[in-house]
Amino acid sequence: MDKFLEMKTFAAVVDAGSFVQAADALAMSKPAVSRHVAELEQRLGVRLLQRTTRKLSLTEEGRLFYSRCKALLADVEVAEDEITAKSAAVKGLIKVNVPVSFGLLQLAPLWPDFMAKYPDVTLDITLADRIVDLVEEGFDLAVRIARLPNSSLVSRKLAATRLVLCAAPSYLRKHGRPKHPEDLAEHAVLSYSLLASGDQWSFEGPQGPLSVTVKPALRTNSGDTCIAAARKGRGVVLQPSFMVQADLQSGALVELMPQYRSIEFGIFAVYPTRQHVSPKVRALIDFLAKALQARPDKA
Repeated sequence: MDKFLEMKTFAAVVDAGSFVQAADALAMSKPAVSRHVAELEQRLGVRLLQRTTRKLSLTEEGRLFYSRCKALLADVEVAEDEITAKSAAVKGLIKVNVPVSFGLLQLAPLWPDFMAKYPDVTLDITLADRIVDLVEEGFDLAVRIARLPNSSLVSRKLAATRLVLCAAPSYLRKHGRPKHPEDLAEHAVLSYSLLASGDQWSFEGPQGPLSVTVKPALRTNSGDTCIAAARKGRGVVLQPSFMVQADLQSGALVELMPQYRSIEFGIFAVYPTRQHVSPKVRALIDFLAKALQARPDKA
């Protein structure tokens, strides 16, 4: 008794709409297809298909079992693809899209190590902060920093980062240190214009979540520009930990109000489909996950 073959045959009959067409699709004889379905129904003790001279239709039990069969068969296919991918050669071109600052600060040092490990792979890396259409623009993989993977694409979380509120010691000596997020209304703010919440900055404090409205003295689509101005004492910034970590360690910037934590973002590898992921793309995703988990500035 081959339960998998019975399920596969039953699903093929439903998909094809007839025993004859299912037999052609499965390269079986029509009697063999009929026998597998009949044995399945007998084993389950229910009728799955209503047969007439003109058409086939699913019973209520048949509809339920068909949906389960399709899900299980898809899982088997994915498992087989994963095993095949692991045993296949890692080679060929990988077209990758990454955010500009993260690409320069965190990923640029990693690419040579990946190239050394997989010499038969060619990397084509595009740095851009816009959300590219992976399918339309032909990208195999994108790295995105977001609160949640919000798309029809498939994603794998590689690491995390959080926004850190900070300013230069020279700014704090001149303007004082804010003690509560509401105090930011009285301070010069250097704002990243691509932040989804705009001028609403959110925090999680001792009494729970809160949001404040800031009035930027500078607004720009470049986080590096915000940080450069902050180093010169021009205001307060809210930037990802991976971008300000070195300045915090050197003392060029000081974290403000650490008891009020701001937004945490996931760092995701995003790709078009879970099925038939090529060995080269799977190898890159695994490599990035391992490398980024070892970062010293994880949130």
